[in-house]
Amino acid sequence: MHSLIDLLKRYWRTIRRPSAYYSLGFLTVGGFIAGIIFWGGFNTILEATNTEVFCTSCHEMYDNVYQDLRQTIHFNNRSGVRAKCPDCHVPHNWTFKIARKMQASKEVWGKIFGSISTREKFLAKRKELATRELARLRANDSRECRNCHDFGYMDFTRQSKRAVNAHSTSLERGEKTCVDCHMGIAHRLPDLTPEGQPAGG
Repeated sequence: MHSLIDLLKRYWRTIRRPSAYYSLGFLTVGGFIAGIIFWGGFNTILEATNTEVFCTSCHEMYDNVYQDLRQTIHFNNRSGVRAKCPDCHVPHNWTFKIARKMQASKEVWGKIFGSISTREKFLAKRKELATRELARLRANDSRECRNCHDFGYMDFTRQSKRAVNAHSTSLERGEKTCVDCHMGIAHRLPDLTPEGQPAGG
C-alpha cells in the first residue's frame, strides 16, 4: 500500500513541476506531439458526428425526419447531387459548426429522456421542433442553404419568371431568406399557424 502511495506522490511531483525532471526541449516536443494527437482525435470525432449515418443512427431520426427527406428532391433528383442531414443542419464554417454542436448537445438529453421516442411523441413535438429550426435558419440568413445555393451562381435565364422575381428581389433588398419561401422542401411541415388562429388566417 505504501509503495502505491509513494508512486502516486512521485507522479504528482512530476506533474506539478515537470521542468525539474524533464528538459525544456523534451517538454516542448512532447507537448507538440500530444497536441497533434488531441487535435486529430477531436477532429475525427467531430467529423464522425457530421455524417448522415450518425444522424440517422437513432430510430427517432431514421423513422421520422429521414423518411420525409427520402421523398424529396434533396434526396433523389436528375442531377444526382444529394443533400445529407449535416449539409442543412450543420454550418460548414468551423466556428459556427462548434457553436451548433454545442447547441445540439441538448438533443442528447432528448434521446436519454425519450422526448420523441415514439411516433406519437414526435408528432406532438413536431411543430415546436420545426419552429425552432426555421427560426435558427432565419436568424443566420439561411447560411446552410447558401452552402450549396448561391445567388452569384444562379442562372436566372433558366428560372421561371416568378423565381427570378423572388430571387432578384431577395438579392437586392435582403428582405427574405431562403426558408421564407422554401419551407418544407426537405421535410413535411406541421401546421405552423399560431395557437388559436384559424388556418389561413
